[in-house]
Amino acid sequence: MTNATIQEIEGIDDYWGPAFRSVYEGEGGHEAFLQQLDERIKQHDKEIEKLCNFYYQGFIESIRELLEVRSHAEELHAEISNVDANVKETTDGLCVRSEELIRARRVELNIASTIEKMELCLPLLTTYSKLKSQVEAKRYYPALKTLEQLEHVLLPRVGPYAWCSHISSDIPKLRQAIQDASMADLRDFLENIRRLSPQVGAVALKQTQEMLGRSLENIIKNKKDMATLGPSSVETTTPQSPHELVDFSPLYRCLHIHTVLGAKHDFVQYYRSQRRQQARLVVIPAAGNLHDSIQSMKSYLNAVLGFFILEEHLLTTGAGLVSSDWLGETWGSARSAAAGTLRTHTALVTDPTLMLSIKHQIVLFINALKCYGLPTEPLPQLLQEMAEHYTEVLMQRWVAVFRDILDNATFRPIEVENQEQYDAVMDTFPYDGDELETQAFPRKFPFSSVVPAVYVQVKEFMYAWLKYSSGLGLGGGGRAAAARHSTSLLLTRSFTGCLSALFRRALPLTQLVQIILDTQYLESATPYLYEFISNITGSELVTTQPAGSMFQTARDDAEKQICENLQHKVDEFLDLENYDWLLVEPSGQASSFVTDMLGYLTGVLTSLEQLPRRAREAAVTAAVQRIACRLRALLLEGDVRAVSAGALHQLDLDVIQCEQFAASDPLPGLRDQLLEHFASLRQLLDLITSWDWSSYLHDIGMEGAKYALVSPREAATLLEKLREAEQKSSVFSVLKKNERDRRKLLDTVLKQLKQLQNQDG
Repeated sequence: MTNATIQEIEGIDDYWGPAFRSVYEGEGGHEAFLQQLDERIKQHDKEIEKLCNFYYQGFIESIRELLEVRSHAEELHAEISNVDANVKETTDGLCVRSEELIRARRVELNIASTIEKMELCLPLLTTYSKLKSQVEAKRYYPALKTLEQLEHVLLPRVGPYAWCSHISSDIPKLRQAIQDASMADLRDFLENIRRLSPQVGAVALKQTQEMLGRSLENIIKNKKDMATLGPSSVETTTPQSPHELVDFSPLYRCLHIHTVLGAKHDFVQYYRSQRRQQARLVVIPAAGNLHDSIQSMKSYLNAVLGFFILEEHLLTTGAGLVSSDWLGETWGSARSAAAGTLRTHTALVTDPTLMLSIKHQIVLFINALKCYGLPTEPLPQLLQEMAEHYTEVLMQRWVAVFRDILDNATFRPIEVENQEQYDAVMDTFPYDGDELETQAFPRKFPFSSVVPAVYVQVKEFMYAWLKYSSGLGLGGGGRAAAARHSTSLLLTRSFTGCLSALFRRALPLTQLVQIILDTQYLESATPYLYEFISNITGSELVTTQPAGSMFQTARDDAEKQICENLQHKVDEFLDLENYDWLLVEPSGQASSFVTDMLGYLTGVLTSLEQLPRRAREAAVTAAVQRIACRLRALLLEGDVRAVSAGALHQLDLDVIQCEQFAASDPLPGLRDQLLEHFASLRQLLDLITSWDWSSYLHDIGMEGAKYALVSPREAATLLEKLREAEQKSSVFSVLKKNERDRRKLLDTVLKQLKQLQNQDG
């Protein structure tokens, strides 16, 4: 078994697993296997030893032959080394000569290539030097052309040299420098054009004024001047066109440069944005206050006009730099802003002469805009607004004139001593003086000196206003209508306002009457004023103001003051009354102060005959009403504690006298109206004097009662005063039966009146 296992191990090279397993699994097989293995090893050692003894002699001989070959190899090596040294010495010289030849050939080729490349580089370097010179000389457009030739033609021919790379890297810088320099020129141009805009506008306005004032005489005069001075001198003194004052070549150069650079769109947008900003600035007054002087207004209008004249010129010559839409939009916003600025500053002007000059400049400005095809709205509307303000300014000035006239007036009818003075008045005021023609001197006009003075000043106002209306394109009818409106405002507002201010002072009655008469004569002269306007404007005569309505407010104020004067005079007369309220017997006639008062009123009414009926009615009604109220107040006032029957009868006589004055019809048709003012007082006196208490108490509260205007409070007040007077008179006397009965009746009636009074309360 062990031998078989060893044979199996020797026969198998790769897998000994089964053999080892049989060794380990067998009983007592390990030691036998090891013993057999040692014997097998010894057997193989003996076989190896035998084999080595068999081949040893051959090995010795081989070593001996090898030693002989080594000696021959050393000799061969020495010979080969000698040959190699000889060959190396020979080849070294050959290599040196070959390298020298190669180096010479290389130098020759380099020289030829260098000459060829230098011939290509010389134009590049020359062009680059030329480019530098052009940039330094600020010839940017030729420099840009040279730059394009250098970049696209010459540099590609030369090749990738370091200095070419330097030039290539320098080209964008030069291009940017040219662009920056052109933009600097553009900014200088924009500053220059902004500075020259007022001069351009001034030339345009001057030419517009010359065109508007052109006539045959002026044309002949200009031809003679040209013949005398020569055409060259005329050309040198004034430019043919306003835009000739500006040199546009920098702008065109910049446009061409940016076109070549491919940045035309950006350039156009930049130019438009800058000009739009300048447009916003140009409509802002540089002087601050345009209303201070006409020169400030001229400078402002010249700057605005010149700015857009130049833009309008570029619209046709700028190669797309300015478009019609952009110009229209920019001018539209600037036009609105300029109109607002003019509106603001002209509203602050208070000098009519300055207003006229400003209006003349704006009219020229509008006409110049029309000549260049630029819209003018809302500037014509602004002139209309200025016309209203001009009217207000003139009216303010004439207010001072009217006040001076009224302050110095005596308000007495004009009296002339001779024909010369008479003619002077008739020349200044249109008065139908047929009645005065037949009178002897001195003659007296029905109006005061205020009338011709105001009439003359109104005509002066018309002259001043018509100066403004010329050149506005209103036409004859429009100018006349506007002038009539302004004249009406002057009379109804300014002059009437001056009269109202005059009425704030206490004026004598005669002056108030004369003022009313003067206003009537001024109103009657209004058609002559309108005729005067029609003659100047060449329009149809139109009367717009209704007769008698122009100074109605002033007449109302005068009538009110007349009424107040009469009432004050009535108060003065009544303040002089000296009633003895405990009078036993009346005098049998009216009191003297009442007679004097009515006599005064009669005289006043006579002096008011020249006034309109409305004024006389108001005066009479106010006086009679005040008399009735004051007499009623005297009777019922609380300070009078007692009123006797005699005093009551005396007051009744005074009231009768006043009623007779009212019944005398001091103003025809006014009798019943005047008597109504005494009705309540009359009923109260009749009730007390007739002692008709049964009728009063029976009819109280009924419509149409006999004593309907007497209230229980008034009746009770007067009864208490009568009772108080009777008590004072009967303190030391014994009352008779009828007097006691009357006293009881009085107490009973008074008690009933108080009950009625409480019920009413």
